[in-house]
Amino acid sequence: MAKRPRAITIRHVAADAGVSLQTVSRVVNKAPNVRPEMMQRVQESIDRLGYVPSLAAQRMAGAHSYFILALNDRERTIAEWRSRQGTDWVDQMLLGGMLTCAEHGYRMIIELIDTHSDQLERELLAAIAAVQPDGIILTPPHSGNSRIVTLLEDQGISFARIGSLRPGGGIKLTMDDDRAARLATEHLIGLGHRRIGFVAGPADYELSGWRVDGWQAAMVDAGLDTTDLLATGDFSHGSGRTAATQLLSLDQRATALVVSNDQMTLGVLEVARERGLAVPRELSLVSFDDTPAMRHADPPVTAIVQPIAEVASCAVRLIIEERRHSQGDAAPVTIAAGIVHRQTTAPAP
Repeated sequence: MAKRPRAITIRHVAADAGVSLQTVSRVVNKAPNVRPEMMQRVQESIDRLGYVPSLAAQRMAGAHSYFILALNDRERTIAEWRSRQGTDWVDQMLLGGMLTCAEHGYRMIIELIDTHSDQLERELLAAIAAVQPDGIILTPPHSGNSRIVTLLEDQGISFARIGSLRPGGGIKLTMDDDRAARLATEHLIGLGHRRIGFVAGPADYELSGWRVDGWQAAMVDAGLDTTDLLATGDFSHGSGRTAATQLLSLDQRATALVVSNDQMTLGVLEVARERGLAVPRELSLVSFDDTPAMRHADPPVTAIVQPIAEVASCAVRLIIEERRHSQGDAAPVTIAAGIVHRQTTAPAP
């Protein structure tokens, strides 16, 4: 019978590096004030021996849990999964967050919370008690929810807020949605469009207002009227259809649309086909998010690319840094979106 391989422990690392157990523990736990040469010496022994720190032991050794908890909206996430029309927001968040957590010896866990629930505080406290996270990442609309922000402040937990600049604590990060909407609108203005409609997201998402502001500012700067050219959806495919019907039924219909997410854009494309409007010859479209559906649509859709993975990665790093070095209130961090030009924008008819 083959012998089980010997488990490499912290004692083996200490002996190999010629240091104390406490020194190895400080290196593994990334404690401050470890001399760089000592850090390198211990790390070389860890790499040579193939030592894998025990997460349970790390948690017992100090105040760290080595877990980052990410909260996403339950209702919308489950609806998208069940319809099999989900965006890759969660995928991108996990891509950026999980890889950065791994670099620092952390793990990321995602939890779905209903931001409109009467039991919101109870659900959140239950998740915190179960995971005991070192930090929490809030995505929209949770990031702008004052009940959640206040609860986390009261609990003394480090947290990051993606897509919210509302009053309250936490590390604030944005994707510069105002500028992104300007970018999309100015692209269409540059193609000669004058009747440019905008399909906004729901009001409980703070970024929905920022995008409307960016569109309106670009239109005003170009001397263009926005009357009747704003429609509001709820990020669903059906609401995109409703908004398209509204904006394409005007006496002077829109010749171009900026749409606040990809699911609504797919609804807009359907309505355009039903009305016999050729895209982009008769109707130009710019979407937000740039999920795989936009790259594989017919025609492929020009889109604002949201840097979700980069923002999640930055949120993880800032939470870990805040735990190590309390920084107080810091200025909001902006990671700008970009635009990718495909086949749904063309000169105005």
